[in-house]
Amino acid sequence: MAERRQTVRVERLEGRPELPLPARATPGSAGFDVAAAEAVDLVRGRVDLVGTGLRLRPPAGTFLELRPRSGLSSRGVIMVNAPGTIDRDYSGELRVPLTYLFEGSYRISVGDRIGQLRLVDDRPARFALGRVRPVAGRQGGFGSTGR
Repeated sequence: MAERRQTVRVERLEGRPELPLPARATPGSAGFDVAAAEAVDLVRGRVDLVGTGLRLRPPAGTFLELRPRSGLSSRGVIMVNAPGTIDRDYSGELRVPLTYLFEGSYRISVGDRIGQLRLVDDRPARFALGRVRPVAGRQGGFGSTGR
């Protein structure tokens, strides 16, 4: 069965023609890496919205999900509000909210990979009142399976 690919429209914002388009690091990668369009010194206790220099438009029936990169988290850099949802009708620059957990600062340079995108199907749904039958052993939430 042939792989069905969808096209996400990408616009490079003025002043950053050298920045790469979102891309998978390896053929088996689940996410498409996005790079920083600006240099930022992250410090503990502050959230910086790091620009990517890109505006994106996912195809109809989808949205984009912005996720953190595990390699950054091992160095104390985390993405707040993760995962982030980029709605189909959002038309601003994709910016990644990052913070630093350790003392001192962490330098994000232009071109550093700072997040990853996933294209997600968005099937229409509706919510209707009705009885919801509990599933045995799964009512505690937050670690209710004990694992």
